Amino acid sequence: MYAGIDIGSRTIGLVVISGDQIILSRIEDTGFEPLDTAKKLLVGNYDRVVATGYGRHAARTDYACQVVTEIKAHATGAAHIFPGVRTVLDIGGQDTKVILLDEGGSVIDFQMNDRCSAGTGKFLEVMAAALGYTGVAEFGESALAGSGGIKISNMCTVFAESEAVSLIHRGVPRADIALALHASVVERTAGMAQRVGFSSPLVFTGGVANNRCIVSLLAEKLGLNVLVPPQPQLVGALGAALSAK
Repeated sequence: MYAGIDIGSRTIGLVVISGDQIILSRIEDTGFEPLDTAKKLLVGNYDRVVATGYGRHAARTDYACQVVTEIKAHATGAAHIFPGVRTVLDIGGQDTKVILLDEGGSVIDFQMNDRCSAGTGKFLEVMAAALGYTGVAEFGESALAGSGGIKISNMCTVFAESEAVSLIHRGVPRADIALALHASVVERTAGMAQRVGFSSPLVFTGGVANNRCIVSLLAEKLGLNVLVPPQPQLVGALGAALSAK
């Protein structure tokens, strides 16, 4: 049995494979002690454990046999689920990555935004709270019902929050503001994809891929069908497990 564990900023994913079958998959919140959370997920005996994500190097000193980068892990996992994929877009809690693959599934280029939380899952969490939504899921569903015509001009999390609050005080419907914030994330993400030279098929991974509004706006902006795995948050862990095998 081979285990892949993706220790991210917001969640930790575990995938265990045996032969060609996934026999276990789990997701937990990262919490304040990510290494302990990961160790609890890894209860059992494995032939090899490979770690990826933010906490991969700390895991290597403790229980992982080796580590792989998030770029490699997401590329490997996405290519396994969707053979022939040429672009992988991963939006997680703290960063955004656009990864280009060749016909064989090997990474040929990538671009990564990790300097601030603009356009990431954390950005959406902060905006959802600012608008009084119970969570990102409700935030995304509300945005689908919004109407266009409003533009958020600043992608800095602090200033975008201030801009959103100002729109609320002006009486702009909450769903319209939600849509504008989602559109700003897509605008930034599409710009990254265009700069790196994306091509179809494109697979969307990471927690933000669960947001139906982001997926819909992204498909419209890029002019292609966006493929979303059944469990997009586990693609990195799957790639790590396949690397272990």
